[in-house]
Amino acid sequence: MDSEDHGERSELGRSLLKSGALDSYWLPSFAFVQRSAFLPELIWPYDMVTARTVVVDRAEDPELWRRYAEDNVPIVTQWDDGRHQGPEPGDVPTSSVSMPSVVFSMLRDLEVRLGDRVLEIGTGTGYNAALLGVRLGLSQVVSVEVDPTVAAAARTALERARLPVTVITGDGFEGYEAGAPYDRVIATVGLREIPFAWVEQAVPGGVIVAPWGTHFSNQDAVARLVISDDGASAAGHFTGPVEFMKLRSQRLPFVGHNAYVPAGVQGADKSLTSLSEEVFTGDKFATGSFAVGLRVPQCTHIVAPQREGARPVWLYGLDDMSWACAFFREGRRETTVYQSGPRRLWDEVESAYAWWVGAGRPGHERFGLTVDAEGQSAWLDAPGESWSV
Repeated sequence: MDSEDHGERSELGRSLLKSGALDSYWLPSFAFVQRSAFLPELIWPYDMVTARTVVVDRAEDPELWRRYAEDNVPIVTQWDDGRHQGPEPGDVPTSSVSMPSVVFSMLRDLEVRLGDRVLEIGTGTGYNAALLGVRLGLSQVVSVEVDPTVAAAARTALERARLPVTVITGDGFEGYEAGAPYDRVIATVGLREIPFAWVEQAVPGGVIVAPWGTHFSNQDAVARLVISDDGASAAGHFTGPVEFMKLRSQRLPFVGHNAYVPAGVQGADKSLTSLSEEVFTGDKFATGSFAVGLRVPQCTHIVAPQREGARPVWLYGLDDMSWACAFFREGRRETTVYQSGPRRLWDEVESAYAWWVGAGRPGHERFGLTVDAEGQSAWLDAPGESWSV
């Protein structure tokens, strides 16, 4: 490691320690494992200042490449499941290395102990698996990656770093039974359903840490679930909002706007709403949107660009062809809503948001998730009052 690189890593380390994302338990792993050692020559970091994805080729600008490699930013390493070619960004990011603050916050939530055996879902570049291997021992970590090309690149990087943890090419949704039982399971991909297989492959009292959310938005929250004493379920609260690329088998099953609304809004039921535009256009990590997703299952929404002072917000039912649209206009206190199909999606969303407000606008950490053989359910503060998600 050259002096400049050491200086940037030290600055990042100090920043992570100050924020609380990195603690003394994980500091040795951070110091030993260079994230840059797990990155390809061509990367697509997300620049926090410009809020844009940028293209950085190490051969063309090694200093800029190194600066992003050791910065607290997420970096895309693959687009479009590997079909993408060329330096410019593709359509859908499909593999990446998360920003270090998220990486170490999730490792902190995992609360590993020496001797623990860990199953990681989503190897990606191999950086997270390397951190676990340094902390626990290389033989204690099994990582599963669905993409053969990504898995092969991770194995190469891990071997080059002399940290050859076991990387399995396969569907992480099924876990990896051959290596069970596990004391800890951690996912580095966004989930819409946490498989019961992970519960079955973990020991009683074990911990699952995974980004989880609903199809209502791309938002996730980190679920920290503890396996019950009888091994029949796992339950726990969310620790905070994040956003991850989704498990490939659980991506949004959206067939497109025209399939829902081929002839425009004519003939739809018409009403008014006082729900504000800011509910949909504010902070993408707002708890209100997360809560609405919990209360309105099988629904997604799209916020269209504002044009000539008007902005449509569309809702689409994923289990039927129901849809709704609100046309927000500047300066108007009430908004016209159109709804069609078996479900009154706008009414459901409005009711869910009112429920969240009435509950005192609880944050992510007051919500929780339970997973058992029957499926999964969400709850607020305690599992006693829960609903299927």
